[in-house]
Amino acid sequence: MPNRAGSSSSRMETLHEEDDYDSYGAESGWVEAKTHCDHLPSLSSDLTHIPIPSTPCNRCQHPIENWICLSCKVVLCSRFVNKHMLEHYQQTTHSIALSFSDLSVWCFTCDSYLDAQLIQQLRPFHETAYILKFGQAPPFRSVESSRVDDKPAMDVPSSS
Repeated sequence: MPNRAGSSSSRMETLHEEDDYDSYGAESGWVEAKTHCDHLPSLSSDLTHIPIPSTPCNRCQHPIENWICLSCKVVLCSRFVNKHMLEHYQQTTHSIALSFSDLSVWCFTCDSYLDAQLIQQLRPFHETAYILKFGQAPPFRSVESSRVDDKPAMDVPSSS
């Protein structure tokens, strides 16, 4: 059987060969998003008027894996395509971007995902992107439901 360049296994091999990012915890599949970021003041003042999620990369016109800069609203491709959003950050220091693929928010300066549902400044943008992508408002979770209860478990008498 011929080796297909587009297969997911060959893509993963390529990604591991050119890792230029911290993949700590990648094996577990769990990433803890930050609930605070010092770079939020750089956000655009109008986060409700944004391009649609199917907008291609502004530089290479790649149709998928695109991110929107939350400072200037330019749409550029991810580090897994042609790295145009990463280059944009390096050239402008616009730190925060939202993925149109999964609606996650990344801060390049913090090198971390941000919780767009718990960070108040990000909620309007996340909600607008969600509505544009899925045609309905997102099911927001409350701060209380996202935290683990820190209270110790009460002793319950045994039934014996």
